[in-house]
Parts: sequence; structure tokens; C-alpha cells
Amino acid sequence: MTAQTEFLPARPLTRQDVKTLILASLGGALEFYDFIIFVFFTAVIGRLFFPPDMPDWLRQFQAFGIFAAGYLVRPLGGIVMAHFGDTSGRKRMFTLGVFLMAVPTLLIGLLPTYRTLGYGAPVALLVLRMLQGAAIGGEVPGAWVFVSEHVPSKRVGFGCSLLTCGLTSGILVGSLAATAINVNFSPEEVQRFGWRIPFLVGGVFGLVVVYLRQWLKETPVFEEIRRLELLNKGLPLKAVLQRHRMAVVASVVITWMLTAAIVVIILMTPTLLGRLYGIAPARILEANSVATLCLSVSCVLIGLAADRWGPVKVLLVGSPCLALSAYALYLGTAWAPQWLIPLYGLAGFWVGIIAVVPIVMVRSFPAAVRFSGISFSYNMSYAVFGGLTPLLVPLATAALPLFPAHYVALACLVAPTVVILLMRKMARHH
Repeated sequence: MTAQTEFLPARPLTRQDVKTLILASLGGALEFYDFIIFVFFTAVIGRLFFPPDMPDWLRQFQAFGIFAAGYLVRPLGGIVMAHFGDTSGRKRMFTLGVFLMAVPTLLIGLLPTYRTLGYGAPVALLVLRMLQGAAIGGEVPGAWVFVSEHVPSKRVGFGCSLLTCGLTSGILVGSLAATAINVNFSPEEVQRFGWRIPFLVGGVFGLVVVYLRQWLKETPVFEEIRRLELLNKGLPLKAVLQRHRMAVVASVVITWMLTAAIVVIILMTPTLLGRLYGIAPARILEANSVATLCLSVSCVLIGLAADRWGPVKVLLVGSPCLALSAYALYLGTAWAPQWLIPLYGLAGFWVGIIAVVPIVMVRSFPAAVRFSGISFSYNMSYAVFGGLTPLLVPLATAALPLFPAHYVALACLVAPTVVILLMRKMARHH
């Protein structure tokens, strides 16, 4: 019996499954919105939370550093929440993750700036950002596990991709919120109060999601392994590191490709293109919204394709297309800025290849340690690559304008190669 079909019945998708997918995806969208909205206001936050006599590049570097801190702390939150998710139940951690995200988001929106609090302002911002990171460290892997263990075995790709669509839709909502703030308020108004609005709204709606998630049920897979007394008696993470090392490596590497696609193409490109080619922020955010919408749609299409042809075949087609579209975006915008929106939309569509990431990870770990295996691998990879990328890419781009595309292309070449080799080895061992 393989890891991905363990305890999953062969049955059609039911109305209860659809309800679970909708509630999970809605919660994931709002939680990712809360985590991501920071990046769209790093320029304003840099000016407000650091000394005014500090050089602009250093303020931006430190603001991105606080953004990156949310990634660096993810493993801790992910490991702790995954441990209890594997031993006590998926649902409790699924709800706790949203609560731990909503409260810091609300507090960031209320936080005094450097002018009022001095150096206490960036310190408080850093602490709240780290709490956000701990929350999302358990939320994303937990959400993938929760959904994959609710849907029929032949619909795991669709279930995970719909949730991933929800997560990326959170980025879209963040981008639209940032666009609306920049369009409806002057730069002075944005700096004075406008930047706070998305944080306050996200925090309030996050608390609403906490209430909604009480209607979700525990996963049938977890109920079954608990009934059969197959729960891991010791530390699930210890079992993962002792018996599932190849699955860990495969999951770490494929998550690197996910971080390259999301962090570089979706989150950092608006700032990078503005700096490289002097494009107006409102126009870049409009293009970013189009790209994220294309990403959300393609996630579902790629998940359906993975259910039909398998994630490996889809990965072999999609990863080269992602690399080529990244080059098209950066080269094309340099040559013809008027093509920014369609080029960004194309790149955003192929970022949707990330929908195969949770499918590969769910299939790699058995149910008893699935949450811990996915959470450890995903968050360790995100801590390293997601944490360092916001610092490395802007510095390297200053010397080499095409560096963002080079970085994405490297991940698209290495990750599928390593994953396919390791999955073949795991199949032989099973």
C-alpha cells in the first residue's frame, strides 16, 4: 500500500467534501493574505519603522529582512504544530494556525512607528512578523494534509490544487488591496494611515475564519489510524528522519522550486521591475494582480492534470515553461514595457506548476507521520530558500538585471531532476 492511497477510499467526491474544500480554501486565502500583505508595503514600512536619516537602500534591505524573518521562524511553528497534528488530530492545529496569524496581523495594523516608539517599533514589528511565520509554518502543510485526507484517492490532486488556489488567491487579494490603497490615496495618505487598512481588515477577517473552521470535521484518515491504534507513539519527526530521508530530500528540493516561483515572480518582481525599469507602482501592481489571477486559475488546471497523468509528467512539462516565462517577463519588459501585463500574466500562469508540490509530498509520507514529514521538509526549505531569497535577489539584481530569471530557471532545472530520481528510488524500496 503506497503512502498516498493509505486509508483513502475509492469513492466519488461528495457534497461534504466540497464544503470542506471551500471552507479550507477560504481560510487558506485569508491566512496567506495576512502573511503576504507585508511585502506590498515594504517601501512604506521601511520609511516608517526605521530612522529617517538611514540610507534608503538600507531601510529597504532591513524591511525585507523583517519580511524574511517570517520565513526563518516557520520551521519551529511547523514542527510543533505538526507534532500535535500527527498525535492529537489535524483539525485542532488547522484552526489554531488561523488564530495565531490573525492576532499579529491585527496588531501590526495598530503598531506605533519609529517616530513614536523609536527602535521599539522595528523590534515589535519583527516579533509580530515572527509570530506570523510560526503560524503559517503549521497552516500550509496542515491544510494540504487536511484536504488530501478528506477527498477520494483519485481526487488528491484536485483537492490540494484547489487549496493551493485558495492560498494564491490570498496573494491576489493582497495585491488588489495594495492596488486599491495606492490608487485611492495619495503617497502621503498611504504613509500616514493607508498602509494600516489591509492589516486591520485581514486581522478581523482572520478571526471570522477561526469561527468558521469549527464546522470542519476531523479527517477520515486520521480517525482510521487512531481507531487502528497506528498513531506514532514517540516523536513523529524522529520517525520521519530515521525512515523517510529520501522523501524529506525530495520535498525540500521541490519546495525550493515553489519558493523561487512565488517569492521571486509573484512577491518580489513588482519591487524589482520598478527599480530596474522605473515603471509606476500602480501599473506594476495591476500587472501583478493579473499574474496572480492567472496563477490561481492554473493551479486548479494543473491539479486536474496531475490526477489524470500524474504529477511527474506534469512537472516535466510545466517547469521548463515556468523558466522560459520568467526570462520572457524580464527581457520583454526591458524591451517593450507596454507588454508588461500579458508577459506577467503568462509567467503567473506557469507559476501554477507549484500545484504539484503538495501532491508529491502527500504521496511521499505515510499517514502516521505525514503532517510532520511535510511540515519539516516544507518549512526547512522555506526557511533557507524563502528566507534568503528576499535578501540575495535584490543585491544580485543590482549587478545582474536578469538574475531573478536565472534563479527561477536554476530551480526549475534542479528540482524536477532530483525529485524524479528520488521518487524512482522510493518506488523501488516500496
